Amino acid sequence: MFKQLTPVLAVALLSGCVSTKTEQYHQESLAAIKSVETNLSRQVDRLELKISNQSEYIESLEYEIDQLNEQVEHFGTKTLSHLRQDESRADETPDASPEPIASIPSNEVVLGAIERVTIDAIQQTFDARVDTGAATSSLDASDIEEFERNSKTWVRFHLTDIDNKEAEQNWIEAPVVRFVRIRQASSSEVERRPVIELWVKVGKIHEKAQFTLADRSQMSHPVLLGREFIRDIAVVDVSQKYIHTEKTDKKEQQ
Repeated sequence: MFKQLTPVLAVALLSGCVSTKTEQYHQESLAAIKSVETNLSRQVDRLELKISNQSEYIESLEYEIDQLNEQVEHFGTKTLSHLRQDESRADETPDASPEPIASIPSNEVVLGAIERVTIDAIQQTFDARVDTGAATSSLDASDIEEFERNSKTWVRFHLTDIDNKEAEQNWIEAPVVRFVRIRQASSSEVERRPVIELWVKVGKIHEKAQFTLADRSQMSHPVLLGREFIRDIAVVDVSQKYIHTEKTDKKEQQ
């Protein structure tokens, strides 16, 4: 009887071993697949971030090209106007030699490292750090709210340097030009920030500038003016401050 049961027991034991090894192989396969998926997901995230940064760089180049085209068109129009004036003068006084075309001075405005900047949207003035090392200007924004208006994304926010934030006139509303993704050096998380356009005034300069809305609470100034705003408009003298501020206001700042 025992001899008859021995083959059966052997087969059962072998089946159990095979089943255990099969389950082990199955778990190992699942772990390997999960590891591959995790690696692929990380690669996709890195590629998406790289594409986003490249897109932002392309947009910056397109913006520079548009600015250069506007300048070329402006200079061409003004030069043509000068030529027409010279032609009319030549017709009136044939013997007179044509007057030379006056060159348009560039970078005639000098900004200090810190200037007072007025934001048209709320008609208030703030200290701004002028930084040629930053491409885009930025604002220290708080209470940022996204909403839709006329099928476009808008934002509503405060500047943290405003005293009476709850007053309706102190809210700034603007359409979003684009979003940028920023990765902080101290963190691996990617932050999505809106970029808007606002009219600002610094001394005689009154231009529309693009601002990234960011938490600048750790910074000493609520507004930062980057090189895209300064380019072809002004040069920076870091040894000076408040060049375009009245003397009385300078004393108050000190």
